[in-house]
Amino acid sequence: MNTASRLPKKSRPGSAPGNGPAPRRRLRVVLAALVLVAAVVVAAVALGGGGKSADRPAAASASDAPSAAPSAAPPADPALLALARRDADDPYAVGKPDAPVVMIEYSDFQCPYCGRFARETKPELLRDYVDKGVLRIEWRHFPIFGEESEQAARASWAAGRQGRFWQFHDTAYGQPRERNKGDFAEKELLAMAEEAGVGDLDRFRTDMASAAADEAVNRDIEEGYALGVSSTPAFLVNGRPILGAQPTDVFAEAVEAAQAAEGARAQGGTDE
Repeated sequence: MNTASRLPKKSRPGSAPGNGPAPRRRLRVVLAALVLVAAVVVAAVALGGGGKSADRPAAASASDAPSAAPSAAPPADPALLALARRDADDPYAVGKPDAPVVMIEYSDFQCPYCGRFARETKPELLRDYVDKGVLRIEWRHFPIFGEESEQAARASWAAGRQGRFWQFHDTAYGQPRERNKGDFAEKELLAMAEEAGVGDLDRFRTDMASAAADEAVNRDIEEGYALGVSSTPAFLVNGRPILGAQPTDVFAEAVEAAQAAEGARAQGGTDE
């Protein structure tokens, strides 16, 4: 399989799609402001001897920024709320399509903080909110760490074509892996697919290399770029941004606040 990058160039965030320019600009401003606040906090920690590694992904530092919590966010933009696809047949989502709260996750399989979220926080959200019909989680492919990230994104999409995306997700994130050192080479991805229970590996290989895989991943990347997403993980909880692998309590509070707001609206209460 040709592993050369077939996805949008990294310069694309500065040239987001032009359809709906005003809403797009508003969305970028919301997330860009949070990224800026997170960067300032991280810089202060680093200058104060916090020991942060300069070569860690930006999302890692964002996880330490308390101002990125949803309580500090402005009221959700309707255009952000509209990003939730709520497709009952979406293999890259988990939870009821009509759940009152939708969390959109932009992640990269080579992002260590995405892995930490997957191993430590997501299981609690599944148990406490998804299984109870409160929360739906929708995945967005957002590979930012090079060709192996792109390969992993296409492979996860291919696994989803056989109904095994989340099993592949759990396998890929099941342990920390080295970035761009061959852990997501084609041979390793095939082994992950087999472990995840993908039944037809020939079809998996074909799907992974297909133009349809590129189109699906590109769609998610374009969506993230239009929002101004530049690091992973990044989340929208009913349109409220959360940046980085925040503590579980941050996500729980965001979900419960969104659920309460939806309940108030359903009862004819005052909108936020």
